[in-house]
Amino acid sequence: MENIPKSITIKDLPQEERPREKLLKYGADRISNTELLAIILRTGTRTQSALKLAEHILARVSQLRELPLLTVEELMEIKGVGLAKGIQVKAALELGSRIASSFRQDSLTITSPKDVADMLMEQMRFYQKEYFKVLLLNTKNQVIASEIVSIGSLNTSIVHPREIFNIAIKRGCASIILAHNHPSGDPTPSKEDMEVTSRLVEAGEIIGIKVLDHLIIGEGRYYSFREGGLI
Repeated sequence: MENIPKSITIKDLPQEERPREKLLKYGADRISNTELLAIILRTGTRTQSALKLAEHILARVSQLRELPLLTVEELMEIKGVGLAKGIQVKAALELGSRIASSFRQDSLTITSPKDVADMLMEQMRFYQKEYFKVLLLNTKNQVIASEIVSIGSLNTSIVHPREIFNIAIKRGCASIILAHNHPSGDPTPSKEDMEVTSRLVEAGEIIGIKVLDHLIIGEGRYYSFREGGLI
């Protein structure tokens, strides 16, 4: 009976080919996406190395920027990824996303709907559910922060003025911009979109925090209520 070779683990690789050692020697920007992910995973399984497991995870998406959209449950569907590893990967991706988002927001001055679209497009265009966000602006139209208000189909019961303007008041902002995505890729506003927008604009006028615009993000396209003459 032939001997069945054991699975190769990272420890079986030459020292200079191990991800952590390569990162220390060459820098994080010089190692591959697979190696970076393998470092996050830390270990593989009895039958595959962390590198091989990282390859399987990356194979689940067509583009690297889609990786943060995988849920913990979807990650756990990959053989070798349990709850702990799924959470590790999801947490690392979320932290990276927040860091990138903070750079885009710092001192960003909104001068047109395109500025908002440029800020949100690459993140929101791939969401599989409708995410409703609010951008909080100061008196110079600089973005103070962005907050997720709801996840799910947009309607007046989910997106309530109280929630949105409570956030705005607490952060001391002067105005807000609303934004949500259409997973279909078509940014054309629906009847519900118009009703929610009208309700929030009216609430803003009463409270004294102006709703400057509402953007719907589609696949590489967006719709601005202000440009469309609906605000």
